[in-house]
Amino acid sequence: MLQRTIARPVEATGIGIHKGRPIRVALKPLDADSGILFCHAKHGIEIPLSVDSVVDTAMATVIGREEARISTIEHLLSAVYAYGIDNMRISVEGDEVPVMDGSAISFCLLLDEAGIRMQRTPKKVLRIKRVVAVEEGKKFARLEPSEKSSFLLDIAFPHPAIQEQSCSYHFGKQSFIEEIARARTFGFAKDIQSLQSRNLALGASLQNAIGLDSRKVLNREGLRFDNEFARHKILDVMGDMMVTGYHIVGKYSAFASSHALNHALTKKIFEHSENYELITTKALKDPAFEVCFA
Repeated sequence: MLQRTIARPVEATGIGIHKGRPIRVALKPLDADSGILFCHAKHGIEIPLSVDSVVDTAMATVIGREEARISTIEHLLSAVYAYGIDNMRISVEGDEVPVMDGSAISFCLLLDEAGIRMQRTPKKVLRIKRVVAVEEGKKFARLEPSEKSSFLLDIAFPHPAIQEQSCSYHFGKQSFIEEIARARTFGFAKDIQSLQSRNLALGASLQNAIGLDSRKVLNREGLRFDNEFARHKILDVMGDMMVTGYHIVGKYSAFASSHALNHALTKKIFEHSENYELITTKALKDPAFEVCFA
């Protein structure tokens, strides 16, 4: 299997969920072995995608370098992960990636518009060799060896519309589009005033998030899936795992994971060389891996 970039440049404009301003994001092809490279257009600063580039995980995954910060990268990166893209430049004219409708489906459509171009260099993946786990009270996130890529996530919220939810997902581009990509981010009405007093969630609305009061979902159209909240958490996980710069071959499982826990997990992967290996897809025992990106 060969590395992938996009076939042609594309761009889109949307609202930033935290600052509430219109933001343009432009995607451009890059040569093989370039990786995913973010560019903060205003500052003219490039930020290579890596675990070490993460500077904040409180409300979203944020990368930064020098004075440049780019927030809320996880939804776009989940689509990048699903489409198997290894090399691409992402230029952002603002401090955050636009939220679009709160899911990843708009980014899937953008990548469909761009098309995929195969490159001549073999694709490398990150294979988990032994269990890597992080915990925070009852919360945990874990990766363990497997010849397939899968995600199992459980959440529990003391809210009538959420309660306990679970989602199991076996990785594949088409299954991502059908099962995960349309799941939206969510927030609670009681938190909006506090967030906006800190200049956060200024662009949040029922057009780009699931809103909840103390009893119910506020969106008139309702939910897209019965377990949309858990599905969106898997969407976030995929974006957070893409911060490693590689597609991960292993089994991810978690309870009440967060951007902070996911970042701690990706950092822990690289703490010991015994935890992982970077290999070409030819070295995988499962010959069906390439089919995942069809």
